[in-house]
Amino acid sequence: MKQILAILTLIASLTFTSCEDFLTEEVRGQQNLDTYFQSVEEAESFITGCYQAITFGGWWNINTVWLLSEMCSDDGWMGNTTQSQSDYISLAHYQGTGQSNGAISNFWQYRYKGILRCNVAVERISQSEFSDEDMKNRLIGEARFLRGYFYFELVRNFGGVPLVTSFLLPEEIQGITRASAEDVYKFIEDDLKAAADALPKRSEYAATDMGRATSGAALGLLGKVYLYQEKWQEAHDVLETVIDSKEYELLDNFGDVWSVDHNNSKESLFEVQYMYDGTYSLGGSLTIITGARNGPGDGWSWGQPTANLEQAYIDAGDTERLRWTIIKTGCTEIAGEDNFDKFIENSKDMANYKTYIEKYGWDPDCYIIDPAQHKSARIVRKYFVPIEKRPEVYNTDKIPLDHRILRYADVLLMYAEACNELGDDATARKYLNEVRNRVNLEDVKSSGNDLRKDIRLERRLELAWEQNRLYDIRRWTDDNGKKVISNLLGTNGTFVKYNTDAATRDLYEWENQGEASNKGAGFDENRDMVFPIPLYEITMSNGSIVQNPGWN
Repeated sequence: MKQILAILTLIASLTFTSCEDFLTEEVRGQQNLDTYFQSVEEAESFITGCYQAITFGGWWNINTVWLLSEMCSDDGWMGNTTQSQSDYISLAHYQGTGQSNGAISNFWQYRYKGILRCNVAVERISQSEFSDEDMKNRLIGEARFLRGYFYFELVRNFGGVPLVTSFLLPEEIQGITRASAEDVYKFIEDDLKAAADALPKRSEYAATDMGRATSGAALGLLGKVYLYQEKWQEAHDVLETVIDSKEYELLDNFGDVWSVDHNNSKESLFEVQYMYDGTYSLGGSLTIITGARNGPGDGWSWGQPTANLEQAYIDAGDTERLRWTIIKTGCTEIAGEDNFDKFIENSKDMANYKTYIEKYGWDPDCYIIDPAQHKSARIVRKYFVPIEKRPEVYNTDKIPLDHRILRYADVLLMYAEACNELGDDATARKYLNEVRNRVNLEDVKSSGNDLRKDIRLERRLELAWEQNRLYDIRRWTDDNGKKVISNLLGTNGTFVKYNTDAATRDLYEWENQGEASNKGAGFDENRDMVFPIPLYEITMSNGSIVQNPGWN
């Protein structure tokens, strides 16, 4: 699967023509949809373009909103306090002015471009006459899986969105309106069910096809789609099918989950396929984007873990996942880094090294993530690549660390959540504890609402910085009847108070007000359960696409 990423995305080169064109001779060197899809090889090449649309190969198309979702939660700060924060601050700090936010505008645009590719694939491959019917159905299944995923990304960020379910020309989309969130979810469900029926199991793929969508991936994502709608029984049943398939297992060591040496592991249901190439952009970017601004192989420091997240690990006695999730300034080791001496050397070369050592009482042989440049003086360990594993050209679009989209631990915790909601606490505890036991935590013995809280906490600790937290706290209802996010954010939110109260606020975060510590104080539960529809979409639609409530 990694090899197919080297194929240039095909749809950009397709010329849409018809038999009525005054030119009857094909334009040499170009393809068009009327003559394409004549072979399985052509269809496979086109599906490659559908996979490439997961990120579109750049750091700014999709990655920015993946990070933004963390910044909008209690797990993340924007982080970089030395450069303009305009791309993130309007939404991450809930200022109510994000309609023209560049990150979500790009995200919307590129998610629909991916949907366009999948629509073309589904339509044209269905019409093609291949001798290998199983391969034909598989490729259609891959396209439908990806289309369902793209729409899921849209609906959980924006609510109901326009449903474009076939290849349409621009004039055919004029006047389109937003479908309800329920209708979008129904379409996603149908796509994922069809994909699950058509796709092979993980074990049935050849090694060269590793990374393609599988029936397990389709069912796992379908389970999450059901969970988001509180369709507990449906979620329970489909997630149970994934577990019973025996296709997936937890890795023995939590530190291997996000290791570059364990891409496509037995725990992975679906992940973005990356590889290193010195010339072409075939790798990932989050390692660089979230890396420290100072250190061997400088990063950009956009997106940093909060002290509040670190404290959650400490309070739970979860030292193992803490060390593999957060790297903190002043540390004397980095989990999995065998060349820590290089980080020490870099720290000692800092102009204010001695000042920091004396001020904070750090060990002289520590790694310093400059508190003056980093809001929390912490970076994400999950995206970190040890020095000896780094490619020759260490830069954006070059990092060979696959991005995990759905893994088995998530499936187990979703299943536990569904079981708890259905009153089967014994089964819920069994699968919750399976996840906890990997990191040597004691079994949970709670029931009912207390068990619900334990499962929710476990999702935070296990899945931090894997693009789940914001959507979890938006969908969960708290004991007082409000959504969890409404109790965390806002003027009286517990997260806002934690960061501004002298008794609990973090030293590094409070001293660096390059990003305000009251992030989230402007949260409005009548507005901020979803992002605004990009303003340009509303303008270009001549008003047929309407804005989300509360956004001007």
